[in-house]
Amino acid sequence: MLDLFKSKNGMKEILKDAEKRANYTCASCKEEISAAEMAGNLFICPKCGKYQRVAPRDRINLICDKGSFKEIAGNVTSKDFLGFPSYAEKLEKAKAQTGETEAVVCGSAKIGGNKCVVFVMDSRFIMASMGSAVGERVTRAFEYATEKKLPIIGFTASGGARMQEGIVSLMQMAKCSGAVKRHSESGNLYITVLTDPTTGGVTASFAMQGDIILAEPNALVGFAGRRVIEQNTGSTLPDNFQSAEFLLEHGFVDNIAGRGDLRDVLTNIIEIHYKGAK
Repeated sequence: MLDLFKSKNGMKEILKDAEKRANYTCASCKEEISAAEMAGNLFICPKCGKYQRVAPRDRINLICDKGSFKEIAGNVTSKDFLGFPSYAEKLEKAKAQTGETEAVVCGSAKIGGNKCVVFVMDSRFIMASMGSAVGERVTRAFEYATEKKLPIIGFTASGGARMQEGIVSLMQMAKCSGAVKRHSESGNLYITVLTDPTTGGVTASFAMQGDIILAEPNALVGFAGRRVIEQNTGSTLPDNFQSAEFLLEHGFVDNIAGRGDLRDVLTNIIEIHYKGAK
């Protein structure tokens, strides 16, 4: 699988960076795996096959043509405008732990030689919760794609709205949805890739508004939590409820794409559905 990527994207950069990282402990089998081995296996546990969560820069290096990514709206960051207890400290801690300034990274890029816009959400950054800065970055990415007549690919992951920003966080659902609509009305392609976990307001807005919706294997995708739904409906849900496979079976997802195939799948979709992308 690694050989497929070496000449096409930034896999060498990922492997080089992995040498500086701590070992992984697989969330499923609990085995400790070196960062280099995990990165070399596309962040899929070599012991049990569990898909690990991928940092935005790693995702960009895996999917985009080497050296093609140019960041958009990287200077947009959250403010503690409500003076919410400990929020300012949480923001600084998240920045220090992730090396990112917000929970989504957006930019222009090429995939298989095709020009596009990409945004990748970061589950490490306050669980990729959607606040004003996340909404603004995603909106600007769509506006750029609309202006340049480019397809956009979004890798979603989120725990929901960022409660520390109150009603402003919920308003981002409508704001982003408006940008998606304008992009669509201009005749452009939007592909979403649902990754683990995609929940809450992100699911209820731009994550499920793609023209084509893909998901990674076994990704958790939903709005409310399983326990909340069972308590409110008084029913017992299937074991695979809110999994990517369950959503595919019930028509909410168009296809499930393995990480090793995803770059080629996206390339093919863009070339089939989008004219003039190169």
